[in-house]
This record gives sequence, C-alpha cells and structure tokens, in this order.
Amino acid sequence: MTIKATGIHNKVIYHIDQLEGNQLNDWGLQPDSIEGQSRSSGVLLYKGIDNKPESGFWQCTPGVWKLHIPRDEFCHFVSGKAIYQSDQGEVINVQAGSCVHFKAGWRGTCEVLNTLRNVYMLTA
Repeated sequence: MTIKATGIHNKVIYHIDQLEGNQLNDWGLQPDSIEGQSRSSGVLLYKGIDNKPESGFWQCTPGVWKLHIPRDEFCHFVSGKAIYQSDQGEVINVQAGSCVHFKAGWRGTCEVLNTLRNVYMLTA
C-alpha cells in the first residue's frame, strides 16, 4: 500500500506494530554515515505545501550517522532503541514509548542499536 501526499489530509489508521517491510517505501541509506549502513523506510501520511508540515511513519536499521534537524520535529518511538547525542553533549536514549521534541537546528549523532520505528511530525 502506497500513500501519496497531496496536501489533503489522509485519514488512515495503521496498527503500527503490524506494518510489514513491504508496506514501507524505501527511503535509502542514511547520509553522513559514521558506522554501519542504516537504511530508512517509511510511509508519508501528510505533506503540506512546500513540505510544511509533514507527518509520517519512519523505520531505520542499526548504524551511526551525523544528524541535522532543520525544522522542529516531534517523534513518538514505537519500537527499537537508539541514542541521540547533541554536539553539546546532551544524550537522549529512546526506546518504545519515548516521545522527543527536537528543536529546529538540532545537530549531533544518532546511533540506532535495534531497528527503530517512530511516528513523526515536522512543523513549518
């Protein structure tokens, strides 16, 4: 099942824990890899004009990479385990049930320990 973002709200409810890999779109390897080759996939649920706002479901396999978050982003992690570390040294450990708000401009590294799944919302 592929959902195309049209700027119109898609009322779709998934049982996230039941999504299979073949239901996700391949979003490729994570750029700026430091260790391993994390691959992202997901489903875009909504994308507004000029990609603002944007929401969806994201999955990523283990690895470590540099990360820059250009817009405010809210994430609700539904499975897996990861460590985000800001360039200022703040450490954020996430696992199933964690909710994190990353402020626009956040920079650091992401280390995915176990395949990670989250629901996200990027603001304008």
